[in-house]
Amino acid sequence: MVWCSGWELASAVSLAGGLGVIGSGSMYPEVLTQHINRCKEAGVTNFAVNIPLLYPQIEDHIKTIIQQQVPIVISSAGNPKTWTKTLQSEGIKVIHVVSSAKFALKSQDAGVDAVVAEGFEAGGHNGREETTTLCLIPEVVEELEIPVIAAGGISDGKSMLATMVLGAEGVQVGSRFVASMESSAHIHFKHAVIEAKAGGTELSLKTLTPVRLLKNHFHTLIRNATQKGASEDELRLILGKGRAKKGMFEGNLTEGELEIGQISSRLNEILPAATIIDQFIREYDAAGGRKLGSYFDF
Repeated sequence: MVWCSGWELASAVSLAGGLGVIGSGSMYPEVLTQHINRCKEAGVTNFAVNIPLLYPQIEDHIKTIIQQQVPIVISSAGNPKTWTKTLQSEGIKVIHVVSSAKFALKSQDAGVDAVVAEGFEAGGHNGREETTTLCLIPEVVEELEIPVIAAGGISDGKSMLATMVLGAEGVQVGSRFVASMESSAHIHFKHAVIEAKAGGTELSLKTLTPVRLLKNHFHTLIRNATQKGASEDELRLILGKGRAKKGMFEGNLTEGELEIGQISSRLNEILPAATIIDQFIREYDAAGGRKLGSYFDF
């Protein structure tokens, strides 16, 4: 959700009964502070910040999160041992994103409060294992004693219920909220998402940093280079800098990196975040789901 989930979307989700998440991977430390403050000004007390642990200014982000008393951190892309205890010592819950049972166990050993098990259907940066959500969730649930949150390919209340039947305690949803009114994604990107068809995305850059992309000119450049055996340095040269911002935030649908999940083919309208959550709950209830608990019940 880099470039797509700022304070406006996070606060709208939390105020509607979910747990809104600020995606800090695209933010300078002072910008993250502004987004946290705007959430609080909107009357939101329960929200999370996602931190890619490989973020170059990670220490500044950690300091900001502690100073601002953020209740929950969702960490990804790095070793959870590095900051989990520091955050927990300040009363902050820590959830770590994993793509395999192996890394889920390492996260549990690191002491995290819960994990997000993300299947390769998900948008954005992904695991190399290419394990689907319906295979990944039971594998992780069987190995762990801490709560498991499902992610990847969850587009409605029925898919949410399916992951809970497999043992998940909750779900993390990204792509559906990219196509929300409060998302900070560019309107051109939002329309590209709801116009996407089946097979419109592909997991790319597997030898570098695996990421699921909407197919466009940039994706074709990467695919052709990969098929010709391009080295990691050659792929980095094509990738350059600022591709994700150019595509998702600035709306360049030709040259930008358009990160989105496979469920984009199931989305057909841009809706308010509160409406999306209401639809999830109604569909979940209609499918016979158990009573939903609080996101603090772990």
